[in-house]
Amino acid sequence: MTGPTAAAHQAVAAAGALGFSTAGQVTVIGLCALTAYLAHLALAVFNDGVRPFLLDFLHGRTTRSATGAVSFGLSAGFVFGLGAPMALSSGVLNPWLVFLPTDLLGILAPKKWLAPVLGGAWGAVVVFGLRGANEAAHELPVDFLTAMQQMSTPILYLFTLFPVLAVSKQFGRLPGAVAGVVELALVVVTMKLWPKVFAGAPAMAAGVLLLIGFAVAKDLRQRRGDRARAADERALAADNRALAAEAGVPAQVAPAEAPAAQAEDRPATTEARAATTQARAAVQRPPVPDDDPMVSLFSASAARLRRHLPLFMLLGGGVCLLAQLHIFGGGEATSFLIAKGRSVEAAQVDFYRAFGFLPLIATTALASGAYGIAGFTFVYPIGYLLPSPWWALVCGALVFAVEVLALSGIGRVLGGLPSVRDCSEQLRGAIGATLQLALLFGSLLAAQAMGGGLGILLVGGLYLLNEAMGRVVVRTAAGPAAVVVGGVLLNVLYWLDLFTPLTS
Repeated sequence: MTGPTAAAHQAVAAAGALGFSTAGQVTVIGLCALTAYLAHLALAVFNDGVRPFLLDFLHGRTTRSATGAVSFGLSAGFVFGLGAPMALSSGVLNPWLVFLPTDLLGILAPKKWLAPVLGGAWGAVVVFGLRGANEAAHELPVDFLTAMQQMSTPILYLFTLFPVLAVSKQFGRLPGAVAGVVELALVVVTMKLWPKVFAGAPAMAAGVLLLIGFAVAKDLRQRRGDRARAADERALAADNRALAAEAGVPAQVAPAEAPAAQAEDRPATTEARAATTQARAAVQRPPVPDDDPMVSLFSASAARLRRHLPLFMLLGGGVCLLAQLHIFGGGEATSFLIAKGRSVEAAQVDFYRAFGFLPLIATTALASGAYGIAGFTFVYPIGYLLPSPWWALVCGALVFAVEVLALSGIGRVLGGLPSVRDCSEQLRGAIGATLQLALLFGSLLAAQAMGGGLGILLVGGLYLLNEAMGRVVVRTAAGPAAVVVGGVLLNVLYWLDLFTPLTS
């Protein structure tokens, strides 16, 4: 935990970070215009929950207003409860603040030309309005934005544990305990030997590698077992036929094996042997019907995305450039890391995080024909590490081109590796669980910093009230939103001469 002087320095740095350069302003406004245009065309949205609804919209089974209502319902809590507070407290933009509103604006825009205009207008609000709001909040008697920086430590360190949770849920207690011990040891060693390195980065790397290793090993064991069972079944069938032939009794074969058995009774011509081979292959691998609706849907969706490849390459270049400018963080933890100038650690965190969302993005894209605004999010870590904006534009475009062109193949690979696909789902769930706890704990620390016991009462009470009311604000965003509302209430109490701000 940093002392008062360091905390004050971070507050000044955060406030200054919202003063965007001309390049940053143009990038944000242009990218918001592009993402709104893509959302209008139902080609890409950021919210994974909205993407499946775009299929009905594309087929004319729902209207723009209805789809927009879905987008608003799924996004509003993240924009105002998580995106805005995180940006104001860290001084770094995030995808919930930048991209979720452009999803909504693009979907609702009645005309194609209006979508980029509305998106660009939102980008202007972000780059020109956010700094003013930040400066005004810092002038308040109760500076809740500075207090919100207390959230950074819980987010950074509790987020480190998400691979441990994923391993435990998918593979049981013992592998989970092993992953936990390995991560804890790496955190302690890193803090001791390399104090300037974010200790959670090596631990997360080890945890993700263990998870993937367990998953691949399980899939390989499953495949070997399936092959062994298939070989045993074929050997048993052959033995039965041999015994039946010796006894002079026709062999009883299963209907699926009948073509193979009949083929063996024919003369040993080339055609007969070929027919026998094909029949046996049919027994081992049942053919997929040519008219399978899911195959047709996935193929059509992938083809639709490939037709708009230039737009996606432009999008990839823009997102990568935004990350390269270091005014944007792709997640809760990376926002604070970017604010502290730790680009390498931020790249590691977002790289590991991408594996948790890759299957979801791939499958929803293939099912709906709409891609993710950030793709598989690999452009985030690449952008953090690149030294030049021009390199970011080129590399981001190439990454998106590869992702879109490989989408069908990725879908097939995921279909053949069920444990790897499941581990990605577990990663996503573990990320959500760790962040919920980290944000709640960090919000209470912020409440303590800005208002002591009364602050904890207000913030904790608002969080519990939200739970009792059926989570009007999504749980992940409820904590930061409660800090903002609690901070406003403390300022009102100060103006009523009912509260004296704490002094550090």
